[in-house]
Amino acid sequence: MKQPIFTGSCVALVTPFTDDGVNYDKLAELIEWQIKEGTDAILICGTTGEASTMPDNEHKEVIRFAVEKIAGRVHVMAGTGSNDTAHAIDLSRYAESVGVNSVLTVTPYYNKTTQEGLYRHFKAIADSISIPVVLYNVPSRTNLNINPETLKRLSTVKNIVAVKECNLGQVAQTKYLCGDEIKIYSGEDGQVVPLMALGGMGVISVMANIIPSDTHKMANAFLDGDIELSREIQIKAINLINAIFCEVNPIPIKAAMNEMGMKVGKCRMPLVDISAGGLSVLKAALSEYGLI
Repeated sequence: MKQPIFTGSCVALVTPFTDDGVNYDKLAELIEWQIKEGTDAILICGTTGEASTMPDNEHKEVIRFAVEKIAGRVHVMAGTGSNDTAHAIDLSRYAESVGVNSVLTVTPYYNKTTQEGLYRHFKAIADSISIPVVLYNVPSRTNLNINPETLKRLSTVKNIVAVKECNLGQVAQTKYLCGDEIKIYSGEDGQVVPLMALGGMGVISVMANIIPSDTHKMANAFLDGDIELSREIQIKAINLINAIFCEVNPIPIKAAMNEMGMKVGKCRMPLVDISAGGLSVLKAALSEYGLI
């Protein structure tokens, strides 16, 4: 039986940008706040971190910087996925070399592949490093699903330990086929409690950028057997969750953080500023939750 790499809430941390590059002072500040608020793990350079707009030298430096600042206080995961297997291997090897605890690697997008190709792609990445690998299944972005049967095959690879799952309809089948050989984390903030009811270990979360303590409490209350508290937090947050996904992530979450005075800067093109209508929805949800 494979052990969970973390339980509870892992924040998919935004990357604060200036016009000239990464705002490392702000990134350090965000890391410190997340740890203070009880976040169980930090994902750096994921989708919410806009890794797809980072040149390799910047991507690698952000990973190195985050590992140094986190300094072993919580689990650190690095997004190292690519639709080019060799590129994903290079990023994953670098992440391991600077001390990350695990890597998150996304299903290949655009060129896509077959289920056999998925198996070989992820196995090649895992075989190139010794640290744990978390698969990222997000068909809405990649137009490609990792089928439960493929997850079963991948579960036999010793360091493929988990999946960040956004295709919630297949969670029960994955659990049935893989048992405890693949840990499941929700990739959808609005469906954390339902996924955990099927054996999930927590969430890799966007909303934790603004409500890290509540996200931690929601996941850990479920794990501690306080299902009612977990459900209450999930339901309380639903309007906020809908608002931070009213436009393409991470447009609204960065806008929310800026409204809260966190000054994380803008998204990089092709992502643009939130629309006036989206901002109105977002402000209303932030106010209702007591964040502004």
